[in-house]
Amino acid sequence: MIDHTFCHVQGVGPTTEKRLWEADIHKWTDFANCRETLLSAGRYRAVLMEIEQSLAAFASKDIGYFFQRLPAREHWRLFGAFRERTAYIDIETTGLDFHHAMITTIALYDGTGIFTYVNGENLDQFVEDIFRYDLIVTYNGKTFDVPFMESFFGTGFPHAHIDLRWVLGSLGYKGGLKAVEKRFGLSRAELEGVDGYLAVLLWNEYAASGNRAARETLIAYNVEDVINLEFLMHSAYNLKIGGTPFGSDLLLNVPDRPVVPYSADPDLVSRIRSRCEGGRTFR
Repeated sequence: MIDHTFCHVQGVGPTTEKRLWEADIHKWTDFANCRETLLSAGRYRAVLMEIEQSLAAFASKDIGYFFQRLPAREHWRLFGAFRERTAYIDIETTGLDFHHAMITTIALYDGTGIFTYVNGENLDQFVEDIFRYDLIVTYNGKTFDVPFMESFFGTGFPHAHIDLRWVLGSLGYKGGLKAVEKRFGLSRAELEGVDGYLAVLLWNEYAASGNRAARETLIAYNVEDVINLEFLMHSAYNLKIGGTPFGSDLLLNVPDRPVVPYSADPDLVSRIRSRCEGGRTFR
């Protein structure tokens, strides 16, 4: 989709982009055929120069070039071209306060491998590993996950970033991640009903007693988030593409669900849930 995009060019907004598409100027390489009735001669030359820069940036896989120039609402367009360098990430924490809470676990899925990071074990390895990727996908990560990580690790994460909360919201799928998953027919099986609040209790139990089932269940819950982000990202991308004149040619196949090497303990979940009935989830 990125090479069908013109709205990253200075002075080209949604209306002009739509006019170009309607005139069969669907890709950058079509722009040489742009009629003067669409753009003035001076504007045509300026846009053509930026398209030449775009072609060079695309050839060198410079995702930052496009991320910085695209309106935030159009960052989803990056996914088709850069999905093989994408990491789906999610963090679990002991609370919402960046200054007093801490990260307990992080899950990262890149479409082929599942990677997990646990406080007190290998959490710092995440900082090195995430820089293997050009694009990150989160749900509410622009508001929570990334700012929290930057505060916790004391470093920046300047990656191109697609926050699915806003992409899906623009398609009418609003609310928390679990609610959106249900609208897409996704089920969490034995993790149904587990939320951020219960995840804190799972961590507390593991930290206090070394209960390995609590650790495994927490990681399984964390991993479930990133596995589902892959499905939701592909689904959102395809829905967005459907609103363009060339959507059917650019649709992506939704990948099969991977085998997850972690499993929840349903009895433990039930016991902890019964203890916190009436408790309030924090996210």
